[in-house]
Amino acid sequence: MNANLALATSAIPTAAPALAARAAAAEVQIDIRNVGKVYDSKTTHQAVIALDGVSLRIKKGEFISLLGPSGCGKSTLLSIIAGFQSASSGQILQNGRPISKPDASRTVVFQDYALFGWMTVQQNVEFGLKAKGMPKAQRAEIARELIKTVHLAGFEDKYPHQMSGGMKQRAAIARALAPDPDILLMDEPFGALDAQTRVLLQEEIARISTEAGKTVIFVTHGIDEAVFLADRVVVMSPRPGRVRDEVLVPLPRPRTAEMRSDPWFVSTVKDLWETLKPEWQKGE
Repeated sequence: MNANLALATSAIPTAAPALAARAAAAEVQIDIRNVGKVYDSKTTHQAVIALDGVSLRIKKGEFISLLGPSGCGKSTLLSIIAGFQSASSGQILQNGRPISKPDASRTVVFQDYALFGWMTVQQNVEFGLKAKGMPKAQRAEIARELIKTVHLAGFEDKYPHQMSGGMKQRAAIARALAPDPDILLMDEPFGALDAQTRVLLQEEIARISTEAGKTVIFVTHGIDEAVFLADRVVVMSPRPGRVRDEVLVPLPRPRTAEMRSDPWFVSTVKDLWETLKPEWQKGE
């Protein structure tokens, strides 16, 4: 439970526990209930358990990092939340309703940008708004403002092949934000970028997500990235993926570069690395 929520709940008179429970439940936007995912292996003809009994409650406006080694099921879990896949067991609720298919209230940013190469930055960012039938002038204005937000002003007429990887990912983030989704799902979006660009974009997404007030679920295998961005780091075990630990991040927002040298940040990154290192060295 979020520390602030725990503090607030403890102050509620004991005569009203039911009211407190309802208030806490009302804040939950994504409710992951005992989710399992099993694949049939085409090579070994044996079942592969990707997720096993994953339960997690995510509040509206919370930034969650899913941290774990490759193959731990974190991208699979994100895909089920997005509605691209179905769970083999359990269920995921959004605002109390089961997620069964993709929905405009949830958008995804992938590692490979997924921009349309034949469209300009402006056209890419407008795409979702055009699909919703928004008038041309209105969608153009919204797209221009988002392009400014991700610091791409002046590149509206450029095509993806004319931009660096970091710029393409900024455009992808702007496109994901354009339809004004409730939830932003990010699947290792900075994994293919160089170290310097990755750090800069971490600071950008921290700023943008705070300003926009979106719920963000961010998949990563980078420990410092997970801690820097999140309100809560959810640590997943090697296959089959389970929630093995949760770390509440007390750093204030907006997040700044200086926080990377905060003693709590340095200590937490080190402790997580020492915990996860043996499992990652196995090549799981």
